[in-house]
Amino acid sequence: MNLEQKVMNDLKTAMLAKDETSMRSLRAIKAAIILAKTAEGAGGEFKEENEIKLLQKLIKQRKDSSEIFQQQNRPELASKENEEIAIIEKFLPQQMSEDEVKEQLAIIIQKTGASSIADLGKVMGEATKKLGGQTDGKTISTLAKQMLNNRS
Repeated sequence: MNLEQKVMNDLKTAMLAKDETSMRSLRAIKAAIILAKTAEGAGGEFKEENEIKLLQKLIKQRKDSSEIFQQQNRPELASKENEEIAIIEKFLPQQMSEDEVKEQLAIIIQKTGASSIADLGKVMGEATKKLGGQTDGKTISTLAKQMLNNRS
């Protein structure tokens, strides 16, 4: 079952349960899928390899909004964004812990022969391929920079 079918099934369940938070989140995913399907060059299809990227993008948007709402002292709006994040994350693969990401980055750094922050591009390219979907790019970047700075 692809993402669109899962979302539609969950949306029906949420509508029957009158779960406003789930309905709002699932409708956002559905809208993003429709936009991706109708985008120029998509040919009316939404490929499975793009599902994780789409979900991560939706989560990143909500995290950014939540931070802004927190800064503007609007906790009720930040709370809504965080609720949506929790629902969207259900469709992603199990996320890696920070320690697991560090272990994988250590392997990648050794494999690529990276020795300083100047080699960040090589490490990031390899890490995003290997860890994509299991953690976000911001976490990978932050940890990779720390680890490379410690090497030099």
